[in-house]
Amino acid sequence: MAPSTVPAHERKLLLAVDAPSLLHRNHHARAHTRLMDRSDRPAWALHGMLRQILESIESFAPDAVIFGLDDRTSSVREEFYPEYKAGRAAKDAELVDQLDRAGRLLDALGLATLTPPGLEADDVSASAATWASSNDWNCVIITSDRDSFAHISDHTQVLRLINGGMSNSPLLNPVRLKTMYGVAAENYLEFAALRGDTSDNLPGVTGIGEKTAPVLLAQMGSMRDVWADIDHNAGRALVATLDSWAEETGNRRIGAGLLKRLTAPGSRERYEFNVKIMSGQDDLDLGLTPDIPGTPGLLPLDIDRVSRVVGYLNVQATTDLALRVLTGRPASTEF
Repeated sequence: MAPSTVPAHERKLLLAVDAPSLLHRNHHARAHTRLMDRSDRPAWALHGMLRQILESIESFAPDAVIFGLDDRTSSVREEFYPEYKAGRAAKDAELVDQLDRAGRLLDALGLATLTPPGLEADDVSASAATWASSNDWNCVIITSDRDSFAHISDHTQVLRLINGGMSNSPLLNPVRLKTMYGVAAENYLEFAALRGDTSDNLPGVTGIGEKTAPVLLAQMGSMRDVWADIDHNAGRALVATLDSWAEETGNRRIGAGLLKRLTAPGSRERYEFNVKIMSGQDDLDLGLTPDIPGTPGLLPLDIDRVSRVVGYLNVQATTDLALRVLTGRPASTEF
């Protein structure tokens, strides 16, 4: 692909939202409110998600928005690895109800959603990052899932939701990711595969964790180079490089120990397995048509639809905010 000719600050912006991530966080944070919609069904997670979406749209002023949803009927990853995410607590029935309704709520508003068959919201985020790069847009992914860090680039940043809401959540670009984790953005997937992910029930390579993996990748460049050195040079360059690093920085020598861990039975298989599971599918058709005004995902939205749909959640202040942010028109006091 040819280098971008548009300065980063002048590119259009795609906001990619991991909707299940927002719903889970808001369910646990707001369940005590017992907020019900006009049909007396649980709505606190939906309301919290919508408030955060409105805050992010107001803050980032995107040109298009896409919401990723999980396929809750089948999972390619679980078929490949039945123990995927095993050990997680069963979801509350009230959360499941709101997860099931989220797509219909967003579609009713006129926003763009995608539930990829057998896949997850993270695959939509991965595809959004690819779409942005291919179309010379910027992309901001909103999620609490660290897997999305693998999509950070000169085109894509990740707003990682943590306690404290949108305003206190870090917006990660390649420089900030390197500062936080000591890992270049292009190496994050390799770092995660080495470390493992307990929340997804994916053990890492034994003896290589969050402190050691960044050193290995920074000194060797990539795991491709690591495996090539092990295969064709018995790991001599790896040991020499890491021992040289230790001498220069005053750290203990770790070269021989790392080589032993990487060549232990099952280590490479574990790493490659994790890469396969963790890799997001990045070529989904998002259905975005930004050159056609009024298509789903583009702002502004229809004022009557916003009034009707958000009004159903039964919180007037949120309806007023939605009308202002999503339609660009003053809020109405009537529905």
